[in-house]
Amino acid sequence: MMKLTVLGCSGGIGGDAHRTTALLVDDDVLIDAGTGVADLDIDALARIDHVFITHAHIDHIACLPLMVDAVGARRAMPLVVHCTRATEAILRTHLFNDVLWPDFTRVPAQAKPFLRFEPLEEGESCALGERIFTPLPAKHGVPAVGFRVATPRGSLVFGSDTTVCPPFWDAVARIPDLRYLIVETAFPDSQRKLAIQSEHLCPSLLASQLPSPPGAFRLLISHVKPGYVDETLQDLQRVAESHAPAILAKGDIYWI
Repeated sequence: MMKLTVLGCSGGIGGDAHRTTALLVDDDVLIDAGTGVADLDIDALARIDHVFITHAHIDHIACLPLMVDAVGARRAMPLVVHCTRATEAILRTHLFNDVLWPDFTRVPAQAKPFLRFEPLEEGESCALGERIFTPLPAKHGVPAVGFRVATPRGSLVFGSDTTVCPPFWDAVARIPDLRYLIVETAFPDSQRKLAIQSEHLCPSLLASQLPSPPGAFRLLISHVKPGYVDETLQDLQRVAESHAPAILAKGDIYWI
């Protein structure tokens, strides 16, 4: 079975419970590399061979450069970062640029680097054993995707950061074996204007897109801003009660 461990799922930091987005698939794959990755020990970090990045915002990639630095020399092969070419360009220009951080695609040697990028666009898939990772549409302030992780026993979808995005929900509707749907709801409805401006979701915006009637999948909510969890959950229960939404939490484990 495939194991998903939530290392971080918060929309910010502050206290032990709040780590930004990082999902560990089994022990060798990350979806995003936010601050939750920092809680792994060195041996666990060294076992991660692949990172799937949804987009380049700092809360989703904060630990990527630090992880490469920490374990690059311990690994026999480069860490593979899967992302769209647009996201790769942002990371190369603004992060792995020998100014903000070393360009680990050329360190310690161009022929044997600590990190390499592998482009993965919408419409493509990457199979790692029985796990198949497929980008899904998202709409955010920078180029972004979500990911479907398909296994012979069912699928999981992580929607990443997004605002209203009909193509994402069209893609979700075409997944017959969906077991878990993780979607963001960054702000409560009292901050709906801010959610729209920042291309995030609030409960009423999410509810306007949810399928009717509810699907057989479990609806899990991520990226809630610290300090607004209770208010956001109350809003969700009011506008999306039939979908039984649950707030994702650091340390949660799901099996497929």
